[in-house]
Amino acid sequence: MAKSSAPVMACVALLGLSVLSSGCTRFMPEKSQPLQASPKDVGRWREMRFGLFIHWGPVSLKGTEIGWSRGGERRGRKDKSKGAIPVEEYDNLYKQFNPTKFNADEWVAIAKAAGMNYLVFTSKHHDGFSMFDSQLTTYSIMHSPFHRDVVAELAKACHKGGIKLGFYYSPVDWYHPDYRTENHARYVKFLHGQLRELCTNYGKVSILWFDGLGGKADDWQTTSLIRMIRRLQPGVIINNRAGLPSDHDTPEQRIGKFQTDRAWESCITIGRQWAWKPNDDIKSLKQCIQTLVQVVGGDGNLLFNVGPMPTGEIEPRQVERLKEMGAWLKKYGESIYGTRGGPFAPGPWGATTHKDSKIYVHILNWPGETVTLPPIKQKIVKSLMLTGGTATVKQSDDGISISVPAADRNEIDTIVVLQIEGKAADIKPGS
Repeated sequence: MAKSSAPVMACVALLGLSVLSSGCTRFMPEKSQPLQASPKDVGRWREMRFGLFIHWGPVSLKGTEIGWSRGGERRGRKDKSKGAIPVEEYDNLYKQFNPTKFNADEWVAIAKAAGMNYLVFTSKHHDGFSMFDSQLTTYSIMHSPFHRDVVAELAKACHKGGIKLGFYYSPVDWYHPDYRTENHARYVKFLHGQLRELCTNYGKVSILWFDGLGGKADDWQTTSLIRMIRRLQPGVIINNRAGLPSDHDTPEQRIGKFQTDRAWESCITIGRQWAWKPNDDIKSLKQCIQTLVQVVGGDGNLLFNVGPMPTGEIEPRQVERLKEMGAWLKKYGESIYGTRGGPFAPGPWGATTHKDSKIYVHILNWPGETVTLPPIKQKIVKSLMLTGGTATVKQSDDGISISVPAADRNEIDTIVVLQIEGKAADIKPGS
């Protein structure tokens, strides 16, 4: 690890320039910065609904899981399990890492083709390897044969392409010599320094995604960390994995529960592994779309993960699936983007989303000839089939029944639109 004070002074200088150039809001004292984003900022993030998660690093050379396949001690973990790759081998993979086919513009184009609105990239995982030009360590992409700042190129491409930029950053670091030792306070300074770099050197950052593996706020000095981040990046959305609730919950590899009072985001892999795995089992288009619908129907966002190959390319099978999702969203995206989950709780039949006076009923499975929803006080004035065909909708004091001829049922998602008098948001969620 770098021990010179010069990198720290460089960070201070960069911080000063950033503050001078980014508006008077950043002159607010750090201690006065809020620990949570405003409801307006969270609402804007919610409206995007669909983002791309990218787990990538030198471990792609092995095709095993990022971080977890590293052998050696996992300080801070009660379990004594170790990864399959000896620590000496894992920690030196970067010396062979030369992804010459990496193209940030291509990654952003893939995200846009998938209908995604934001991107979150692993700037540093639990293995401690920095995928950006950090002045605080030599264990980074800049000391690999590739010698290019992946984060800088990706940030530029996101800003140019209109995709909101987010950074995954793990406070856990099994490589750093001070992490979870008697010198842990020194590691915390390193952690804060790297977050300062990420928040000052790459333009607008919309999302910070921590992965603290159950660590407490005191472990990372999270209160001061978040206040620093919010001063440097006003409006940033921060998740709940650094010891504080922050802005949203993060159910992993599962669809979150129906929850409208607090924002949440499911992070789910397109295959079985976060990092690239040769011949991984890729989810079908039906699985992908129904996962997205169930997440949004529960009032969550979906952060959908791919793992690029050692070359820097996203595997063609994954790209094709993402493009298929994008084609579906071009047709039916009005039922996803800018909507809220509900007003009806999801069920075995599917889920609902709503916006203004419209309720989008996503029927994923037919339990019989009809789907029955709870009664509502608002009158249904019109119904139509977004996916084509005809639907029969009957409203009574006992509920709402929907039937669709078998020939008009969509294999993936039959979407029936109910237009009501008044606002769908006025219907009590979970009815």
